[in-house]
Amino acid sequence: MNMLYERYMSLNIDGSWIGFETGDETPYFCTPLGAEILGWDNGIHYCFIEGFGEMVFCVNPETCCDHFVYPIASNFCDFLRLILATGNTNTLQQIIGWDKKTFEEFVNHPEEHQNKTRPEVTSILNTIRKELNIVPIDTPFEYIKNLQSMFPYEQIAFPNTYYDTLGIERPDGTEPEENSFEFEPVEIKIYKD
Repeated sequence: MNMLYERYMSLNIDGSWIGFETGDETPYFCTPLGAEILGWDNGIHYCFIEGFGEMVFCVNPETCCDHFVYPIASNFCDFLRLILATGNTNTLQQIIGWDKKTFEEFVNHPEEHQNKTRPEVTSILNTIRKELNIVPIDTPFEYIKNLQSMFPYEQIAFPNTYYDTLGIERPDGTEPEENSFEFEPVEIKIYKD
């Protein structure tokens, strides 16, 4: 396990305020094989994936881009530095579908500023800064866009449920099991007046 992640976990932070809540949740159809789930933000989760070193990924089952899984940070330290820069994971997971103007409008929106300056959020961000001795990344948008532009998405391995859910042929050539449920025939009666 990643040492910095262990140190972060030892802080017992309520990550729900920054979109990084820990806990046992059930993986989704698009959770990659070999994923170690780190935290959740509603239906989105963040993970390491076996074979990709310390890189942190976002798993988004309701994605608005071409990928259900995409890199967010080269390592967990940078992931936390990105959270410090933006105030939460919500901003980070949306960058994949944004241009710079949209990003700037979002982070400078009064509601986003209000969320970022809530006492609960500032307390958590200050704890991360002080206890883990890390600082925000200066250019979060450029950092993430650069990482995502160079990533070999085709190398992510998914479970068969991913291919079955999307109606894509499984790479191993196997076929989905037949539905084991049988339904009783329904008789429809039409009444005429």
